[in-house]
Amino acid sequence: MSSNAARARTVTWLWPFMLLLGLVVAPMAWLVLALMTGRQVGWMAVVTALELVFMLRLGTLGPGRLRVVLVVLGTLLVSAVAYWSIASAWMGGSIGLNPMDAALRMGPHLAWTLTHLANGAMEWIWLAVGVAVGAWLAR
Repeated sequence: MSSNAARARTVTWLWPFMLLLGLVVAPMAWLVLALMTGRQVGWMAVVTALELVFMLRLGTLGPGRLRVVLVVLGTLLVSAVAYWSIASAWMGGSIGLNPMDAALRMGPHLAWTLTHLANGAMEWIWLAVGVAVGAWLAR
Protein backbone atom coordinates (compact mmCIF):
# COMPACT_ATOMS: atom_id res chain seq x y z
CA MET A 1 0.00 0.00 0.00
CA SER A 2 1.36 3.42 -0.87
CA SER A 3 2.04 6.06 1.77
CA ASN A 4 -0.39 8.44 0.03
CA ALA A 5 -3.25 6.00 0.55
CA ALA A 6 -2.41 5.63 4.24
CA ARG A 7 -2.09 9.38 4.63
CA ALA A 8 -5.46 9.98 2.94
CA ARG A 9 -7.19 7.82 5.56
CA THR A 10 -5.65 9.67 8.51
CA VAL A 11 -8.32 11.18 10.74
CA THR A 12 -7.84 14.94 10.98
CA TRP A 13 -11.01 15.90 12.82
CA LEU A 14 -10.06 14.22 16.08
CA TRP A 15 -7.88 17.01 17.49
CA PRO A 16 -10.72 19.20 18.89
CA PHE A 17 -11.91 16.29 21.03
CA MET A 18 -8.40 15.52 22.20
CA LEU A 19 -7.85 19.20 23.03
CA LEU A 20 -11.10 19.30 24.99
CA LEU A 21 -10.11 16.17 26.88
CA GLY A 22 -6.77 17.73 27.78
CA LEU A 23 -8.43 20.98 28.87
CA VAL A 24 -10.78 19.08 31.19
CA VAL A 25 -8.32 16.61 32.70
CA ALA A 26 -5.39 18.96 33.38
CA PRO A 27 -7.13 21.36 35.82
CA MET A 28 -8.62 18.44 37.75
CA ALA A 29 -5.21 16.81 38.13
CA TRP A 30 -3.68 20.16 39.11
CA LEU A 31 -6.40 20.77 41.72
CA VAL A 32 -6.12 17.30 43.25
CA LEU A 33 -2.34 17.53 43.45
CA ALA A 34 -2.48 21.03 44.96
CA LEU A 35 -5.01 20.00 47.58
CA MET A 36 -3.03 16.88 48.46
CA THR A 37 0.26 18.75 48.90
CA GLY A 38 -1.07 22.03 50.27
CA ARG A 39 0.97 23.99 47.69
CA GLN A 40 0.17 25.75 44.43
CA VAL A 41 2.33 23.31 42.37
CA GLY A 42 3.13 25.83 39.65
CA TRP A 43 5.29 23.26 37.85
CA MET A 44 2.04 21.70 36.67
CA ALA A 45 1.98 24.41 33.99
CA VAL A 46 4.86 22.62 32.26
CA VAL A 47 3.08 19.27 32.60
CA THR A 48 -0.08 20.85 31.20
CA ALA A 49 1.77 22.24 28.19
CA LEU A 50 3.35 18.84 27.55
CA GLU A 51 -0.04 17.16 27.85
CA LEU A 52 -1.68 19.57 25.41
CA VAL A 53 1.12 19.12 22.87
CA PHE A 54 0.80 15.35 23.19
CA MET A 55 -3.00 15.44 22.88
CA LEU A 56 -2.90 17.63 19.75
CA ARG A 57 -0.27 15.42 18.15
CA LEU A 58 -2.29 12.36 19.08
CA GLY A 59 -5.34 14.04 17.54
CA THR A 60 -3.35 14.46 14.28
CA LEU A 61 -3.23 18.26 14.24
CA GLY A 62 -0.30 19.18 12.06
CA PRO A 63 2.48 21.48 13.17
CA GLY A 64 2.05 25.17 12.65
CA ARG A 65 0.73 28.36 14.16
CA LEU A 66 -2.64 26.89 15.08
CA ARG A 67 -1.09 24.21 17.26
CA VAL A 68 1.25 26.74 18.92
CA VAL A 69 -1.63 29.12 19.65
CA LEU A 70 -3.84 26.34 20.98
CA VAL A 71 -1.13 25.06 23.33
CA VAL A 72 -0.23 28.52 24.62
CA LEU A 73 -3.85 29.59 25.16
CA GLY A 74 -4.74 26.18 26.57
CA THR A 75 -1.90 26.33 29.09
CA LEU A 76 -2.97 29.81 30.20
CA LEU A 77 -6.62 28.75 30.42
CA VAL A 78 -5.85 25.60 32.41
CA SER A 79 -3.65 27.53 34.82
CA ALA A 80 -6.35 30.17 35.35
CA VAL A 81 -9.01 27.52 35.98
CA ALA A 82 -6.67 25.58 38.27
CA TYR A 83 -5.74 28.62 40.34
CA TRP A 84 -9.40 29.66 40.56
CA SER A 85 -10.35 26.15 41.67
CA ILE A 86 -7.55 25.96 44.25
CA ALA A 87 -8.49 29.32 45.75
CA SER A 88 -12.17 28.46 45.84
CA ALA A 89 -11.53 25.03 47.34
CA TRP A 90 -9.46 26.50 50.16
CA MET A 91 -11.90 29.36 50.76
CA GLY A 92 -15.03 27.22 50.40
CA GLY A 93 -13.66 24.47 52.60
CA SER A 94 -13.22 26.88 55.47
CA ILE A 95 -16.88 27.90 55.33
CA GLY A 96 -18.33 24.47 54.64
CA LEU A 97 -18.88 24.58 50.85
CA ASN A 98 -17.80 21.90 48.46
CA PRO A 99 -15.29 23.01 45.77
CA MET A 100 -17.89 23.30 42.99
CA ASP A 101 -20.25 25.53 45.00
CA ALA A 102 -17.34 27.64 46.18
CA ALA A 103 -15.99 28.04 42.63
CA LEU A 104 -19.39 29.18 41.36
CA ARG A 105 -19.82 31.70 44.19
CA MET A 106 -16.34 33.21 44.08
CA GLY A 107 -16.02 36.40 42.07
CA PRO A 108 -13.09 37.24 39.80
CA HIS A 109 -11.71 39.94 42.10
CA LEU A 110 -11.54 37.61 45.12
CA ALA A 111 -10.08 34.80 42.99
CA TRP A 112 -7.40 37.13 41.62
CA THR A 113 -6.58 38.45 45.11
CA LEU A 114 -6.27 34.96 46.60
CA THR A 115 -4.23 33.71 43.63
CA HIS A 116 -1.95 36.73 43.83
CA LEU A 117 -1.42 36.18 47.57
CA ALA A 118 -0.83 32.43 47.26
CA ASN A 119 1.50 32.49 44.25
CA GLY A 120 5.10 33.49 44.72
CA ALA A 121 7.56 34.40 42.02
CA MET A 122 8.38 30.75 41.41
CA GLU A 123 4.80 29.87 40.38
CA TRP A 124 4.75 32.71 37.85
CA ILE A 125 8.15 31.57 36.53
CA TRP A 126 6.81 28.02 36.16
CA LEU A 127 3.84 29.40 34.20
CA ALA A 128 6.16 31.30 31.85
CA VAL A 129 8.35 28.21 31.43
CA GLY A 130 5.26 26.10 30.70
CA VAL A 131 4.07 28.50 28.02
CA ALA A 132 7.54 28.70 26.46
CA VAL A 133 8.05 24.93 26.48
CA GLY A 134 4.57 24.37 25.06
CA ALA A 135 5.13 26.89 22.26
CA TRP A 136 8.51 25.39 21.43
CA LEU A 137 7.29 21.78 21.34
CA ALA A 138 4.09 22.61 19.43
CA ARG A 139 5.85 24.21 16.47
